[in-house]
Amino acid sequence: MITIQHWLAEYGQSHQNYTNKAIHWVWVPAIFFCIVGLLFCIKLPINILGFKLNVAVLILVFVLYFYARLSLSLSIGMFLFSVLCITLAYLVEQYLNLPLWAFSIIIFALAWIGQFYGHKIEGKKPSFLKDIQFLMIGPAWLLHFLYKKIGIKL
Repeated sequence: MITIQHWLAEYGQSHQNYTNKAIHWVWVPAIFFCIVGLLFCIKLPINILGFKLNVAVLILVFVLYFYARLSLSLSIGMFLFSVLCITLAYLVEQYLNLPLWAFSIIIFALAWIGQFYGHKIEGKKPSFLKDIQFLMIGPAWLLHFLYKKIGIKL
């Protein structure tokens, strides 16, 4: 099994440029949110505590398992971020005049334009073109910087 340190180091190789890194700090979390938002729109015929279960919650169980296999502390941070994304999706769905799916698609498109622009500046292809799993490493790569800053070990 590939270690989290290996994943982060390899991901970091194509993310050295300051501008590209800054772009990633904005758009990687946005992309994660948009995917959660789109999956949140797919409701299941199950109610839990008065809320309809949705596909986002089910998929996030598997996503968090992926992170837990790499790092328990990382999976806790990603769990908290996932809860934030679910909460924001709920709030957008309830209070925005634009449907959640439309909001998510618009942000998703803008985010990928930003990502590819950042990689154009960097002069390197996005890591996920080498291995699709790097789409899961992007959020973890950002989180590991936050962890480093506050002294949490992976």
